[in-house]
Amino acid sequence: MKFVSAIFFMSASAAIVAITSAQIRPILRTTADHDAVILRQAYDLNPDGSYVYNYETSNGIRADESGFLKSPGTQLEAQVKQGSFSYTGPDGVVYTITYIADENGYRAEGAHIPTPPSLRPVNIPRYN
Repeated sequence: MKFVSAIFFMSASAAIVAITSAQIRPILRTTADHDAVILRQAYDLNPDGSYVYNYETSNGIRADESGFLKSPGTQLEAQVKQGSFSYTGPDGVVYTITYIADENGYRAEGAHIPTPPSLRPVNIPRYN
């Protein structure tokens, strides 16, 4: 029993040392991010539930979205949202994402989003 306790104590001590010696790095924020202000903001909600919103900040963040209820009151009723957002990355490049979310799921596109390689058709022999 003392042997098991000693192993547990040593393992716990090693874990505490590993945790306390881990480097914690703060997220670097630029002055532009810290001092950002909203330059433009709008939100319009219509009686039918459709909406449009957009905003832009002084540090280059921009977003816009619109949405509506597709085929209301039917079996095919679905909420549809589409829009885009952009921001300036740490490398100075402006990244933009455009998206749509509907009954077919969420689909996003952007020049920096990796896409999977296309699949080549494979001839599979048929056994009768």
